[in-house]
This record gives sequence, C-alpha cells and structure tokens, in this order.
Amino acid sequence: MEKVETVTGTAIPLPRSAVDTDQIIPAVFLKRIVKTGYDDALFHEWRKDPEFVLNQSWTHGATVLFAGPDFGTGSSREHAVWALRDYGFKAVIAPRFGDIFRGNSGKQGLLTGVVSEADMQRFWAAIEAQPGVAATVDLLARTVAVGDLQVGFEIDDYTRWRLLEGLDDIGLTLRNEAQITEFEGTRESWRPKTLPVR
Repeated sequence: MEKVETVTGTAIPLPRSAVDTDQIIPAVFLKRIVKTGYDDALFHEWRKDPEFVLNQSWTHGATVLFAGPDFGTGSSREHAVWALRDYGFKAVIAPRFGDIFRGNSGKQGLLTGVVSEADMQRFWAAIEAQPGVAATVDLLARTVAVGDLQVGFEIDDYTRWRLLEGLDDIGLTLRNEAQITEFEGTRESWRPKTLPVR
C-alpha cells in the first residue's frame, strides 16, 4: 500500500445522503475474482444518467469525493472501496461513514475524513461555483481545502498512522517478520509452520 500524506486533485460533489455500498457498486459486479478493474462499476446505475456528476467532462481524473452523510452504509463488501480506488479516488470526505466501509477504506489506502454537515454544504457550494476546482487533503495537518475554504477533518489516530506509513494488514504483519522467522525456527518439527514470504 502506498503511503498517504497529501491528496490533491479535482473535487467532486456527491450531495446525496445514505449512499450504501450497493449504490457504490451493485452486487452483480461482485462475481469477479480479482481486486482491480472495478472503475466501470462505480455508481453504475447512476452513471446511466447523462447528468450524473461523473459523466461531466470536468470530473475526469478526479481524486477527492465530497459525499453526504452516511456514506458507505449497508453490506461489508470491500468491492466498494476497490471501485472508488480503481476510478481514481484517493480520499472521500463526508459528515459520517458506515463503520465497516470506513474500516475497509483505511486498510486499503483510501482516506476517509469526517467534516460537519455545515462544512460539507460550504464545500458543495464552493465546488458548484467553480466546477473543476482542486481540493487538497492534508493528512499530516488533518485539513481539507477547496479553493480558499479550509477546514479540519476527523480521522482516528490508528487509521491515520497506517495511511501515513502505507501499512495494509500484510504490511503490519511483515513488520514482525524477524520475530516470526525466529519463532518458527524454534518450533518442534511436528508442529504446523508458516511458509516464508516469497
């Protein structure tokens, strides 16, 4: 997983509340057996509408999504995070997130920052006034800015640390590789052993 310190890119507004994981990526796409290539499935049903924000030319290459409250509720599918990442999003800012979605995001390098609903309204207004405006999410300072508007965002310390260090679950385990190897070297031969990482 890549380290995340600052994310800068086009700001995309999604002024909808209670966007669940089935709206982020419909269940029909969960049959794939790979972790990549889900960009075409992101918000699949909504993208059939020519007026949907991701169908506008100025949104191409966007990296920061500004969503409504309760983003990522519903089922625990990791595919929702994969679809957002595959599309190019590196950060999602919202007033509230589904707990499981937020946990999955942090483990896969997608920054999720919490701002107040009042601040989100201000962000949406700033983006509407200047479509294509850049956003900067600074994980070190815990701030998010669109144009001249800058506010602080909330993220738990553990997830912030993991993102700054670029540590997914495997990366966390490999931090103890020497101790694991030493432990396995002293185990009785009849006990199960882990195979070395190749």
